[in-house]
Amino acid sequence: MRVESECGGSADVRAALLRLRRTSGLPVAFGGLRYGTGRYRISELTGARTAALHGLAVRHGNGLGGKAAVLTRPFAVTDYHASAVISHEYDAAVAAEGLCSVLAVPVVVRRRVRGVLYGALRRPVQLGDRPLSAAMEAARELEQALLLQDEAQQLLSVARQPAAADPAAWEEVREAHGDLRALAQRVADPVLRHELLAACGRLAAASAPGRGRTGDGPGRTTGGPGRPGGPVLAPREVDVLACVASGATNAATAERLGLRPETVKSYLRSAMRKLGVHSRLQAVVTARRAGLLP
Repeated sequence: MRVESECGGSADVRAALLRLRRTSGLPVAFGGLRYGTGRYRISELTGARTAALHGLAVRHGNGLGGKAAVLTRPFAVTDYHASAVISHEYDAAVAAEGLCSVLAVPVVVRRRVRGVLYGALRRPVQLGDRPLSAAMEAARELEQALLLQDEAQQLLSVARQPAAADPAAWEEVREAHGDLRALAQRVADPVLRHELLAACGRLAAASAPGRGRTGDGPGRTTGGPGRPGGPVLAPREVDVLACVASGATNAATAERLGLRPETVKSYLRSAMRKLGVHSRLQAVVTARRAGLLP
């Protein structure tokens, strides 16, 4: 049987829980992503006094979170232990943490439940609109982060494929390189961000002169750090050049990288100075020869 599990995401789950706790006023927040078929593992907690909930595997349909996952909508109970509308497989862990009023919100990406977030109080209080709205906003934030990771993984799969001898195929690799660098700056998970940047380096290194390519066509690879003894650019300078290489204007580059247009111009001027050139086109060509861009 194929087992599905989420890779990475811990930093994004933690950020969503901190936001939930801060904006809802609830003292305890916890949650996690899908782990196996029909299961969600509680991997992150904030405000907890014990580790009773950590690592708990919640099955689809069971308990409060499992029911929220089935309904694909938020669900709350005022007294968890006395509630007649949920099953009670996890009462021991909830009691050990001393929780009473609990809400759960599913994390849904492309119509699939990818995780569950919880907020809780240690006394029986009916939870109003504020904590529910805050929990839903935190879940939406996590959904966007997971969607971003999905896009990054798709680009990584393209980056891992060897470039064909077809110039059009190599242009696709170059486009993927630019997309990877732009995405890397928006990914919270440090492991995935490192993998994205490492893939950028492999793409660039694979196109450098002396690696089986002639001229500027497929076969050369260009790496992140560039060729030994060559010019050294700051990561953001490479990000800007990658966008410029795809034909983006300064305004489009700024929007794509989340920078101001003036900042893009500053990075571009700095990169041109380090590369010893005086135009955008020369900067791209020189960066490719130096192994900084594919």
